Amino acid sequence: MYNVTLIPGDGVGPEIAEATRKCIDATGVAIDWDVQECGIEVIEAEGEVPPRVLESIKKNEVALKAPITTPIGKGFRSVNVYLRQELGLYACVRPCKQYKGVRTFHEDVNVDLVIVRENTEDLYAGVEFERGKDSTDKLISEINGLATGKKINTPAESTGVSIKPISWEGTSRICDYAFDYAVKNNRSSVTSIVKANIMKFTDGLWYDATRAVAMAYGAKFEWDELTEGVEPEPTLAGNVPNTDGKITYLERLIDNMCMQLVQKPELYDVLVTENLYGDILSDLCAGLVGGLGVAPGANIGSEGAVFEATHGSAPKYKGQNKVNPTALILSGKMMLDHLGEQEAAAKLERAVAAVIAEGKDVTYDLKDDRKDPTAVGTQEMAEAICQKMQSE
Repeated sequence: MYNVTLIPGDGVGPEIAEATRKCIDATGVAIDWDVQECGIEVIEAEGEVPPRVLESIKKNEVALKAPITTPIGKGFRSVNVYLRQELGLYACVRPCKQYKGVRTFHEDVNVDLVIVRENTEDLYAGVEFERGKDSTDKLISEINGLATGKKINTPAESTGVSIKPISWEGTSRICDYAFDYAVKNNRSSVTSIVKANIMKFTDGLWYDATRAVAMAYGAKFEWDELTEGVEPEPTLAGNVPNTDGKITYLERLIDNMCMQLVQKPELYDVLVTENLYGDILSDLCAGLVGGLGVAPGANIGSEGAVFEATHGSAPKYKGQNKVNPTALILSGKMMLDHLGEQEAAAKLERAVAAVIAEGKDVTYDLKDDRKDPTAVGTQEMAEAICQKMQSE
């Protein structure tokens, strides 16, 4: 019996959470669900993410979370970011895999990408200074007084500032995770992605650290000159296997990577990058395989993991039993893998793939015509997936 925190979220969250719970239970894996309400209404009423939610996740060490609405430009910060920082969930893992029956722009190639995104640093660390504040004025004066060669030339009363912290430790840890994932899942390459030609002291540090980790794994470097002056970095994975060049280490600048993914995504495998870039690439890659409706996600740390769909709460569809539950169901599949239930996870994924491929018991967005009257609801699609597992 596994103890798992279940956060139904808000908007369409409760509906897809119910559908996902139904499918996971149908695998036969025994789970005691600890349901914790933490939608926008709850947070606004209590003024914060209820402490009981954090306590539950810390106790159970595993959570499945449906979407929670994040106010844009005002209100509380993203609950996703809050949980990642409070729980030390440093690795955001987002597979983007093509399934037969899902409309894509690359039906003639096999797209199977995994984005590994650093979760705790970069611009998402939330170190910001608001325009017009005394603290912002002091910061700008301090920056302009340093001998950096660069100055902020706009006045404090009209300038907001965000700080981009990138550490050697954080970068090494996430790259180590990416290589460890690649080894365990028989992946062929790890591509490190930043904008080091412009941000030389942050993104440049990132490349230095990821090269050192790649060398420790015995990766084959795409270009030999990348190894010049690099010393292997001791990794968190411990005695890592020497891959003897079976995994290739590549580097791409973020803008070029976006173009490469649109033109030839089949050339890439595991992508490791910083927080902001990873957020953007996750949506881009989801678009390559049919959209956020089929894009699962996980946030993993040394003491726990939270599994969630990458899409939002879509409040306009609340209570309509209409939205596609696939992304959260596949997040549940990732959770089963994390729990060591690989057979159940594979069984669930096969059932999802079969239902989508048949195209009969699927939601409107998975039909060739989104107005197709034969489209089923959220719960009906989940029931079809359960039946498919039972018929194996």
